[in-house]
Amino acid sequence: MPVSDRARLYWRRTRSMTLWLLLLWFTVTFSAIFFARQLSVYTFLGWPISFFMAAQGSILIFVGIIAFYGWRMQRLDDAYNNNDES
Repeated sequence: MPVSDRARLYWRRTRSMTLWLLLLWFTVTFSAIFFARQLSVYTFLGWPISFFMAAQGSILIFVGIIAFYGWRMQRLDDAYNNNDES
């Protein structure tokens, strides 16, 4: 079964977005742990940034990543599926 150019473009954009989001996830997770001592001199809402990231900040960023992924995938699905049906 030949794969159309539109399907290739759809999967290329999906893979690219997924890789960037995974890179963001890894960066947030790794930097909060690896640079905890260096980040502890900075404060956010009265808490050392390393503590804030471990307690709440990372989770908020992860929820944001999931929300962005869902929103963006819906837009990609709409853009590529609507044109196939017409």
